[in-house]
Amino acid sequence: MKNRIIITTILITSLFLGACKKTLELNPLDQIATSTFYKSKGDFDQALAAVYASLQPEEFAVGMGFRDCFTDNGYNQFNSGSSKDFVQGNFNPTTGGYETAIYNDSYTGIARVNLFLQNLGNYKGSDISDAQRKVYEGEVRFIRAFFYFQLYSIYGDVPLVLQPIDLSTQKQPKVPAAQVLTQITADLDYSIANLNTAAYYANGGHAAASSAKALKARVLLFAAYGKTGTPDPAILMQVRDICQDLMGQYKLSANFEDVFRDATQKNNTEIIFSVNFLSPNNTAPWDLYYGDYDACAPLQNMVDAFECTDGLPYGTSPLTDTKNQFNNRDPRLRKTVYADSVYFGPGKVYHPSNQRPTGYGTIKFLEPNNMPYGFSTLSQQDAVILRLAEVMLMYAEAQNEVVGPDANVYKAMADLRARVGMPPYPAGYTQAQMRERIRHERRIELAFEGLRHYDLLRWHIAGDILNNVKTSLIVYHFEDKFYKWPLPQTEIDKSGGVLVQNPDYK
Repeated sequence: MKNRIIITTILITSLFLGACKKTLELNPLDQIATSTFYKSKGDFDQALAAVYASLQPEEFAVGMGFRDCFTDNGYNQFNSGSSKDFVQGNFNPTTGGYETAIYNDSYTGIARVNLFLQNLGNYKGSDISDAQRKVYEGEVRFIRAFFYFQLYSIYGDVPLVLQPIDLSTQKQPKVPAAQVLTQITADLDYSIANLNTAAYYANGGHAAASSAKALKARVLLFAAYGKTGTPDPAILMQVRDICQDLMGQYKLSANFEDVFRDATQKNNTEIIFSVNFLSPNNTAPWDLYYGDYDACAPLQNMVDAFECTDGLPYGTSPLTDTKNQFNNRDPRLRKTVYADSVYFGPGKVYHPSNQRPTGYGTIKFLEPNNMPYGFSTLSQQDAVILRLAEVMLMYAEAQNEVVGPDANVYKAMADLRARVGMPPYPAGYTQAQMRERIRHERRIELAFEGLRHYDLLRWHIAGDILNNVKTSLIVYHFEDKFYKWPLPQTEIDKSGGVLVQNPDYK
């Protein structure tokens, strides 16, 4: 059995929803009332599991690959999350999909955190020590920071809600994005100071101090580029120092693919935080979505981006094999993409029931032992949210921007590439050349992990990249206003004018 939090499926949702006042103000007899639930440490443990469960909606977990279909990496033939609408420029406050889901599900998670913290503050039982209280608070504040980063990076100015709301306070105005960022860093700093200092993989599935550090590095890296794409060196130095600390605590997985397969995720020394699943009652359709539906089809330009084994671009390298695109290529290509059929070796072949619109599918998240893939497949792969490879890339990016391509930058990139047998970069790069190589390496290493969209936004190059995609089945159209998404119109309407739409979408 996995040594981590087992997110239960008990009916606990009522603990996190505001109760409707009935005429006689009676508690429903078939539900647990918040006022009578938090009576022991065990109750808080169950409530904590429900807070962690708020990370499981599609857009934060199994749909991470779909987030890359908002970029030049992939194509979603089912328009999951409204990715087609976004890349074609048909994006507005009523689009729905992830434009609504990221907003609503983030606030659902935040509400659970706030209610947990309120009840923890009111609890007087002696079975929870002061030290345990700080750990509980550190864990849920890490999760709140995760959700607020989603909101901050996608929408900008949003309501900042830090207490449970009721009918009298439910209409919340926006606050400036800078204020949201301040709260994110405050939550993460608390988590760093109070969570277990052991590595995440040794912490039973609970967020560790290192998890909060890695998320803080991601948050600061995004914030460093501001609205213009020109980074702030002072913020980048913070990112560099955080990442350097983490690089001394974690180790790259011996095999790239082991990070994403259920059988090899337990105690993996590269994973810094993941959203956990456990069959038979708590699963996610990884194998169905990616292995049978081909809901995340890599574009040809993404496949072409993988280098040949000599480190030269495909098409330029003398090792280019135009008859078999997978020959002599960066090994991560075969570990990320399949062509037509899922192939893990003789006897491990699966032919998806859905068409492959680009000729390719995403193999990265598939578990070979779960074949054949279908509706009944119980996929319990964890969604890896933070891992050492990303930390190394963040370190290299920050160090290169601050001091240039020094030996530390070269070493970080060489170590990452050596894991898959790719050669180090040649000496003599300028800062600009190294910048492009690091950005390219992020695209390859982190493909379909949902980070490409963040990168295009923070570097402020989304328009240049997306408006020049030529290998998709649809025409891309990116406008500058898409650097910040509209707030869902449903939320604007419910607020009665208190919540104001982002300026470009009024």
